[in-house]
Amino acid sequence: MSRKRLTGKSGSTMPVSGKYGQLVSEISGLLEQARRGAARSVNAILTATYWEIGRRIVEHEQGGKARAGYGEELLTRLSEDLTNKHGRGFSRANLQQMRLFYMGWEIRQTVSGKFEAQVIYQALSGKSTAGKWPTSSTKSAGAIVQTPSAELSSALILSAFPLSWSHYVRLMSVEKSHARLFYESEAIRGGWSVRQLDRQISTQFFERTAHSKQQAAMLARGQRAKPEDAVSVEEEVRNPYLLEFLNLKDEYSESELEDALVRHLETFLMELGAGFTFVARQKRIRVGNMWYRIDLLLFHRRLRCLVVIDLKIGKFTHADAGQMNLYLNYLREHTMEPGENDPVGIILCSEKDDAVVHYAMGGIKANVFASQYLTELPDPETLRQEIVSTQHAIETRAAMKGPSHD
Repeated sequence: MSRKRLTGKSGSTMPVSGKYGQLVSEISGLLEQARRGAARSVNAILTATYWEIGRRIVEHEQGGKARAGYGEELLTRLSEDLTNKHGRGFSRANLQQMRLFYMGWEIRQTVSGKFEAQVIYQALSGKSTAGKWPTSSTKSAGAIVQTPSAELSSALILSAFPLSWSHYVRLMSVEKSHARLFYESEAIRGGWSVRQLDRQISTQFFERTAHSKQQAAMLARGQRAKPEDAVSVEEEVRNPYLLEFLNLKDEYSESELEDALVRHLETFLMELGAGFTFVARQKRIRVGNMWYRIDLLLFHRRLRCLVVIDLKIGKFTHADAGQMNLYLNYLREHTMEPGENDPVGIILCSEKDDAVVHYAMGGIKANVFASQYLTELPDPETLRQEIVSTQHAIETRAAMKGPSHD
């Protein structure tokens, strides 16, 4: 039986057997397991820290500062000071979420001495929800409310929050506390990913189960994950909340081809001499509970407006136009400076043999500016040809650098 051979940098060769393939597989599995474990550990610390931040905000508000509007002023000032000192992650909206997290979840110590977090359930009847849903994770009766010390204890960090911060952010969007408790319990019991939790909430799994005559069967079906629920290890490690918490940069693209195209187009547009200045690449924005990434954000000095460049590997669809409209509306509301014109967008859709360039004006109504916009921005055909030629060059270089064959 023939064996493949590997050629090293020195030119020496070694036989490749099935055992070597097993070695690569085992090491890959070990690395993936370690990365997921690291992400879970950081997430536990992050979640406990955010709960503690929320506690301190609430207690500060209650410390003799009951006058109307004080809470709003506090969050605004705190956001500015923390951002200046610690970087991203402390917007007013984020601090408000931490505050709501503390107010919506309590840390409890069970009779066995373990810490756990649970939704604060406000039942109108005053009765407990224990036993209402046939879940194995329903919290034990007789638990004792426990307020942690100022220092985050290891027990609190390791055991109190079994779900990630992204899970809790999604749970906070559920208005009814008993429904929130249900989703939390089922997510813990079934080890739901954030995507699975989002799917169940979006499809009203709680309401469907509540009205079902076969609740046990419904719960069993609900625990079955779908392929689209899976979260890759790269997505776990590059979770925006983790990167934000650790104050790390998160510029990355979904593929080497896309990344290379975006970087080349950035250089190309800057060298056109049409007035472009660089603002950000892979700019992350959060709309509601969803995260998005703007491939390239530039500012046009002559037009006095932000220009969004969005690259799609594939055909142009109506969804691309809708997403661009979302970007432009977000920038108009949160990023525009006084005196600037409304942002505009350019959607670049790349296929193997062709490309499409679509301009989005972002609701610009001034005819004078619209005419200037059409003449100042690059001609669509110029961009189209640049995409096609660049993609061909990148693919050619990649093929030349491909693995050699004996």
